[in-house]
Amino acid sequence: MKNIPITLVILALVTACASPEVVETRKVNDNQITCDEIRSELEDARKFEEAARDERSVTGTNVAAALLFWPALLVTQANASEAIDAARERRDVLVELSDKKNCS
Repeated sequence: MKNIPITLVILALVTACASPEVVETRKVNDNQITCDEIRSELEDARKFEEAARDERSVTGTNVAAALLFWPALLVTQANASEAIDAARERRDVLVELSDKKNCS
């Protein structure tokens, strides 16, 4: 019975940890999107990368995770790095597509 409060605290910390969204680097319909849609997708990729970078910074949740349950902080950092890499790859794919379509 004494372990239940500890388990609940650990569970709350793990679920509270940042989980930035990892975008798909390539989508099935990429070759069919318009130049305006490419620009919109580029902006979305920029926002995803920025959000992931924010999650990697020092936040109250990250400090609590580091103090109380440091493995959660490692998971957050790894997920943020994966999200940043995916956003960059998505941006590269979109820039290449934009060049192929001669978007200005």
